[in-house]
Amino acid sequence: MRTAPTQQPSTRRTDRATPSTGVAATAPLSDLERVPWSEIRDSTGSAAAIPLLLASVACGDAGTARAALEELRKRVCQYGFVVEQATAATVPFLWELAQLPRVTCRPQIIQLLKNIADARQWESVAAVYPKVLNHRENPVVWERRARQAVRARSGALPTLLADRDQDIARATTELADALAG
Repeated sequence: MRTAPTQQPSTRRTDRATPSTGVAATAPLSDLERVPWSEIRDSTGSAAAIPLLLASVACGDAGTARAALEELRKRVCQYGFVVEQATAATVPFLWELAQLPRVTCRPQIIQLLKNIADARQWESVAAVYPKVLNHRENPVVWERRARQAVRARSGALPTLLADRDQDIARATTELADALAG
């Protein structure tokens, strides 16, 4: 028998299977509370705002979702290639949103996942300045974890590649190519 943690009782069913599409049968972003967002950092400092931004992407109208995704991109993959401590924790939620048909900016989410998969900024810096690896907060590790998080959910690629929306299929092809390389 499964029990919920004592500090936060759960009302979510734990005996429900995940459908073959890879998208959970529960409400979108239901696992956000499992991440200690206020204890990890994004490019602005505390990553505490990330859940609100993800929720805005999930439930907002097209303009709200795009604005939230742009702000999220700045926080977890600044300039399209600099990842942060919070990036790896954010990736599973990006994959989840990319698979939800009602989300209005799915191609842009997939592009963000590609940018994260391609990120090698900190590794490049460490190659010429190895002292970066000696810092308490090692951004090379953040980068590797973020890329691993993107790869870990790549089982969703076939479904996204088959999407009727050509922008989604094109972005997914680029992501698949990045993961293959």
